Amino acid sequence: MTTSTSPFGGSSAAQDSGYMGFVGVSTGSSSIMSVFPLWAEILGLPTRQLVGHDLPLDASPGDYRRLVEQIRDDPQHRGALVTTHKMRLYGAAHDLFDELDDFAQSCGEISSITARGSQLIGRAKDPLTAALALNDFLEDDWFAQHPKAEVLILGAGGAATALSWALADRTDAPALVTVTALDQTPLDHLRAVHDARSTPAGFIRGVVTPTPDAATDLIAPLPAGSLIVNATGLGKDAPGSPLRDDVVFARDTIVWEFNYRGSLEMYHRALAQRQEQNLVVVDGWRYFIHGWTQVIADVFDLTLTPQLVEQLAAAAETVRS
Repeated sequence: MTTSTSPFGGSSAAQDSGYMGFVGVSTGSSSIMSVFPLWAEILGLPTRQLVGHDLPLDASPGDYRRLVEQIRDDPQHRGALVTTHKMRLYGAAHDLFDELDDFAQSCGEISSITARGSQLIGRAKDPLTAALALNDFLEDDWFAQHPKAEVLILGAGGAATALSWALADRTDAPALVTVTALDQTPLDHLRAVHDARSTPAGFIRGVVTPTPDAATDLIAPLPAGSLIVNATGLGKDAPGSPLRDDVVFARDTIVWEFNYRGSLEMYHRALAQRQEQNLVVVDGWRYFIHGWTQVIADVFDLTLTPQLVEQLAAAAETVRS
């Protein structure tokens, strides 16, 4: 079942100005709860209120449908950002939406829910978010400069699928994108997504890695300039890492942790090896910034400029936790 992590879900203030939602696992510990009111002031939003809807990782299809119906049927609920549950929410409740964008239908996920009068709109913003966050630390011609470099994406959920989509859209391309999963099912879904968008054969391979040992075996052979991404949720939604604790990262590679909060075991392991292995280590803070600003713009029908995004990012830094 959903739980509101905000005290104002049914308050008179919420009735006056409405509110935005946040669908996740442990929404109350996210920095967005402190950031959103600051951004609302800068953007002139009609509400300063953000309500968390917490769902467990093993939520049932009925839980997702009840949540979407709650958003649809509450005239004060302006929309929501969805994290962690993007693909499962789509699978359970996509028929409840009046409109789904191409990304949502192609990737089978919903990260942005928008209420427009009686219409409920679902969009998948993650491919754009992933590209924006990637461009913050990776040069436009990075893979042209490093023609042997590969990308290893640990995890095959919505965020991983979106990143692989963004990589396929780049003007330069890595030599290979490897995506891992605990079993074959999510890899089959990812392959279907790329087949539908006519991604060139050989661009992506899927590897089943049922144990941290199996995933760790993929690290050492990576060429210089390669990108290693933790898109599993381990280290935030649940403690742990997709890799062995004693992993040694390949030299001259980039390690990108999609999360910015939690135990972040893989991220801290990379930080400890940064100098010795000449690593670039990036956390998920900018991914967080782009993900939220894109969905807020969607929900409140705003146009973002790079300058405005940087203003919002600066404001968020003042309350980063």
